Amino acid sequence: MKTLYGFKKGINLGGWLSQGSLEKEHLDTFITEKDIIKIASWGLDHVRLPIDYGNLENEDGSDKENGYFYIDSCIEWCRKHGLNVVLDLHKTYGYVFDKPAESINFFYDEALQKRFYKMWEKLIDRYAKDSDIIMFEPLNEIVSPDVINEWNDISSNCINIIRSKAPNAKILLGGVCYNAVTTIKYLPHRDDENIVYNFHCYEPMLFTHQSAYWIDGMPEDFHIEYPGDWNKYVTESKKIPGCINGAFADESLGLHTLGPELFETMFLDGIKAVEERNGFMYCGEYGVIDRAPLNGTLNWYKDIHSVFEKYGIGRAAWNYKEKDYGLQGEHYAPIINELVRYL
Repeated sequence: MKTLYGFKKGINLGGWLSQGSLEKEHLDTFITEKDIIKIASWGLDHVRLPIDYGNLENEDGSDKENGYFYIDSCIEWCRKHGLNVVLDLHKTYGYVFDKPAESINFFYDEALQKRFYKMWEKLIDRYAKDSDIIMFEPLNEIVSPDVINEWNDISSNCINIIRSKAPNAKILLGGVCYNAVTTIKYLPHRDDENIVYNFHCYEPMLFTHQSAYWIDGMPEDFHIEYPGDWNKYVTESKKIPGCINGAFADESLGLHTLGPELFETMFLDGIKAVEERNGFMYCGEYGVIDRAPLNGTLNWYKDIHSVFEKYGIGRAAWNYKEKDYGLQGEHYAPIINELVRYL
């Protein structure tokens, strides 16, 4: 597996151009050049910039006035301060990852797909010139496990659009089940040395999502340390429907302990698939909710970091600011100087 130089250590800018207010005041102030300077001072080499279609186009598909201004600004700041950028289309018209049931039609509706392709034609027309510092991500987190073939077709068409203007740019591609590491093997094997295989990791959910209001069955006052007793993690996870899924719930993996070996065992399926393709591997999201104990959070970051480093896996932590995971803020202030060493 090849090391992903330039995209080894990064952080997400969620909540700015994605999952945030469309008001000008928010867009002008949530992320500024000072934030890019701070991220660079942490020793990181890139940011992942999630964007939602609503920032760029109106409901009828027409371009929003000045819709690309903030993307342009971010790229300019990153170039100035030595950072690369993952340009992630986080939500497109007709598909949003946090409303999967309402979005399933995207995979069968030709009109929605054509609008998605049109969006990428606009993006690549504008940003192909910056492909020396940009990695392009067609779409964030395909949820349904039943659309493997449909997503492979759609993403292949999108890659062809990107390649028409940026033949050597890195393109970040993830599979179904929220970019599960175990679905990398189902992605098409293209004769393209600059495809980067993507996954997300928030395991174990019991720890990284403790007290999260959006998790099915999660008590609002639930807390647990990391590492801890394996049997307790399994028992408590089974009580919370939103926590007993993904790799942690896959008994075939033979997981039985917390620590670096947990992540290594979970990642091996994806590592094998990427090694067979002599490709790059990247974790586009990982992180711990800002309600978790600080010592446990630091332990979690240390463990996952050690496996990223061992296999040369690039990554971007979720999240720089707010969105329940933001490292820049009061919660993480006591450990931030040490924590950024393990991003």
